[in-house]
Amino acid sequence: MPHDSTPQRRTFVVGISGASGAVYATRLLEQLLRTGAEVHLVVSEYGKRLLFDELNVRKLDLDELLPALAAEPRADDVDQRLVRHPNKDVGAVIASGSFLHDGMVVVPCSSTSLGAIATGAGSNLLTRAAMVTLKERRPLIICHRESPLNLIDIENMRTLTLAGATIAPTNPGFYLHPRTVDDLVDFMVGKILDLLRVEHDLQTRWADHHQSKYDQISPDPN
Repeated sequence: MPHDSTPQRRTFVVGISGASGAVYATRLLEQLLRTGAEVHLVVSEYGKRLLFDELNVRKLDLDELLPALAAEPRADDVDQRLVRHPNKDVGAVIASGSFLHDGMVVVPCSSTSLGAIATGAGSNLLTRAAMVTLKERRPLIICHRESPLNLIDIENMRTLTLAGATIAPTNPGFYLHPRTVDDLVDFMVGKILDLLRVEHDLQTRWADHHQSKYDQISPDPN
């Protein structure tokens, strides 16, 4: 039998809950779909409110959710690779451990969703899919975006870390001298893509010129 050298399409799950930071989610979706990946999306009820409040997204179609991708060639293919699931459908394919994927990201993740996942409350599809991701030992990235943290949040983060999740708060760095909000968003999205082992061209890396600039600093005589 001849060997099939066709690379297998990568598959990811993205959950959007009701913490501020909708643009992190839409930028991540855009980047994942640009790689040719299949993305399964589930949005909580408060996540839908978030998308409307922050981005004026009224429905989860490609034109509203990812207008930059909708305007590109092969938009039909992109739309087919973005699979949307109702949050109430706990029988959807992403709720099953037999569904193979390369990792799940909850972005932004509210404290409510954080607590539900940490306590195993699979009463909706977002939290159920996250629990299944953990039990199958697949990457689960929790992008919590609330501040300050109380002890309940900290303990829930500890529980999920011990269970195998990665806690990646949406805290952008400033060493790349960001000039726009998009720069700050890309810093965080690049970090998420790195955690998923997805190649990207976002300018998020510490460059050699930072070290060379540091070397030019006069040493402290003391």
